[in-house]
Amino acid sequence: MTEEATIATGLKPASWAYAEEFVSEDDVLAAARSRATEVGVVPIGSGGGAALRFLAAVIEARAVVEIGTGTGVSGLWMLRGMRADGVLTTVDTEAEHQRLAKQSFTEAGIPPQRVRLIPGAALDVLPRLTDGHYDLVFCDGDKHEYADYLAEALRLLKPGGIVAFDNALWHDRVADPAQRDAETVAIRELGKTVRDHELLLPVLLPVGDGLLVAKKVWTPET
Repeated sequence: MTEEATIATGLKPASWAYAEEFVSEDDVLAAARSRATEVGVVPIGSGGGAALRFLAAVIEARAVVEIGTGTGVSGLWMLRGMRADGVLTTVDTEAEHQRLAKQSFTEAGIPPQRVRLIPGAALDVLPRLTDGHYDLVFCDGDKHEYADYLAEALRLLKPGGIVAFDNALWHDRVADPAQRDAETVAIRELGKTVRDHELLLPVLLPVGDGLLVAKKVWTPET
């Protein structure tokens, strides 16, 4: 590769921070993020949140599934990109987290009918949701279960729908082959599966801790 064709690498921290904070968060999101800190939840960063909002807006999402409600940070971002009549179905094992998320949605002026809060384990709840009904599935739950979330997302998504996974770079561990802990391996294997899947058109966005996104492509069968 010639010098002229070499791709620039090594983004400086100041540039990364500038990009990450390019779309700023308002007081409602800041309050939701503060609640997350109080209960030990690590929500998606502002860059990833802005990306989710953008994706929801581009596809004019009306029905969205979220795995990992937290205190409502990612839910707020997606709701702000969805259609005005869109409904977010969000699942979390912690009822207290969902109570705080509901507070965040109320403060944002989100009508109650636009959010369906379901307490419980994702792999117990997702099989009860309607096949081929959803435009976007966002996964930010148990990293060991990411492969199972993908299988459920493929069933739940309409053709042309999008699945997204937070923490796809997992604190810089996924790119380092020497890192072999269970969570890192699970996320690394998920990336390979998404990248090579015949029904998915993938991209790995280096925002926050990494956002793996893929579109479910149209086929004659779908």
